[in-house]
Amino acid sequence: MTVSRRTFLSAASGLALTAGVFGITDARAQSVNPEDLLKPGPLGDKSIGDENAPVTIVEYASMTCGHCANFHNETYKELKKRYVDSGQVRFIFREFPLDAVASAAFMLARCAPEDKYFDVVDIMFEQQRAWAYTENPYNALLNFSKQIGFTQESFEQCLTNQDLLDAVNAVRERGSAEFGVTSTPTFFINGDKHTGALSIEEMSKLIEEKL
Repeated sequence: MTVSRRTFLSAASGLALTAGVFGITDARAQSVNPEDLLKPGPLGDKSIGDENAPVTIVEYASMTCGHCANFHNETYKELKKRYVDSGQVRFIFREFPLDAVASAAFMLARCAPEDKYFDVVDIMFEQQRAWAYTENPYNALLNFSKQIGFTQESFEQCLTNQDLLDAVNAVRERGSAEFGVTSTPTFFINGDKHTGALSIEEMSKLIEEKL
């Protein structure tokens, strides 16, 4: 099923509930095989940082998740400055959409120029309330997309790309089936699983244990 205006409108009513349910911190760490975890999905991975960094963080996120936005707007920037830019951490960002609007947002990020992917993700999280929590998220996301270089034609072309939608969903389904991801944000730090919008202090402690 492609993402349509009707799908957007029907999904909108569940956004507030989604944001409140997914993202509750779970202190119980579980581990997965890092080699399996680092195998990219059908879209390939989007990452920043040195591929040979001693610590690799994989985040599964949803673009409409309030806790994910809190992490990216608060913790992520400092994490990047302290650990990614210094070569100590490689950060991989993966799609785990919790609703149709999040799927559409991920699709738009993938349709943007490759070197602008993380810029688009950052802007989406910064302005999340402007496009995700509205009565008409379809139009809100269309207006937002025009601010980052899309036309109505390229917007609709992106969101009717069935192969892209299937691939985004495949990333989510693999995260759930193979790695036990059930909420967002979920992080794997060298294979160890942690959930919730971790603070920079919490994240730093977990990273330092791996260095």
